[in-house]
Amino acid sequence: MILAGDIGGTNARLAYFQPQNGDLCLVNERIFPSRDYSGLGDIVSKFLKDSPVHPEAACFGIAGPVRDGRVETSNLPWVIEQSRLAKQIQLPSTLLINDLEASAWGVGGLGAQDLTPLNSIAPSVGNQAVIAPGTGLGEAGMFWNGSQHEVFACEGGHADFAPQGALQIELLQFLAIRYGHVSYERILSGPGLVNVYEFLQQKNGGETPAALAAQSGGGHGDAAAAISHAALDGTSRLAEESLDLWISVFGAEAGNLALKTMATGGIFLGGGISPKILPRLSGPLFMSAFLEKGRLRPLLESIAVKVITNDKAGLLGAARCAAAKRSTGEAVSS
Repeated sequence: MILAGDIGGTNARLAYFQPQNGDLCLVNERIFPSRDYSGLGDIVSKFLKDSPVHPEAACFGIAGPVRDGRVETSNLPWVIEQSRLAKQIQLPSTLLINDLEASAWGVGGLGAQDLTPLNSIAPSVGNQAVIAPGTGLGEAGMFWNGSQHEVFACEGGHADFAPQGALQIELLQFLAIRYGHVSYERILSGPGLVNVYEFLQQKNGGETPAALAAQSGGGHGDAAAAISHAALDGTSRLAEESLDLWISVFGAEAGNLALKTMATGGIFLGGGISPKILPRLSGPLFMSAFLEKGRLRPLLESIAVKVITNDKAGLLGAARCAAAKRSTGEAVSS
């Protein structure tokens, strides 16, 4: 039995997977509110205590850069050390990886039913990449070595935002006053969508995000969801404009990632936001921005773009990573 975890800024999702006929079958899953706990070890210990099963290996995808088995989480006040966690949960075969690295591992285990294409491009062999806006913005790559994909993590979501056109330049200036350094994550995330809405609200007038959230029955913390819902429902013109601007930036950065990783094998859109705004992503704005790369446009036109609609891709990926390390006998604890 394998224990897998997908640890984000809002929720920590843990699950057991059972290897079966070359596949991994989900046995049990629980979701914990991350901020209710002082660290990952407390969550995992509770999960293990409440279950009669003791896993043989574990892998946890964490939002944040993992270096030498240690990670300072991006959206939580946690410092997680692989060796200390392994001792706390009494499981030597414990591995920490970046959450987008886990999502990239998950891509190889997905079927056609888990993916929605945004263009009509036949699958091709080559490098692949994942970009996933959610609580933050994650990116990862899969290098094709000639026989299989080798997953690697990156922190591309924190790279400098490169505006396209006058409106995006104004957005950059607005965010620079607020944050100083403006990364793509300041836009391509849930809080980033609120930033875009506040920029256009200041520029054009309209309701504040809090007022829009209150109208939808939620609090200020639901502002991003309220904006996307109002945009999809057509009940707020300002919300529609905000989501459209957000999607244009999303398409441009996905295209950037495709170029930087030479992802001829495909680009995959993950995270919590992409499947929820699929009706709008399927429109012309995303692909138009994705393709707008000057002389390299023909290359982008040959790359398949798909939305991951399976919300367990990160969990599956963490389990696949743990299984792969076990099968190769690679040491996974410090």
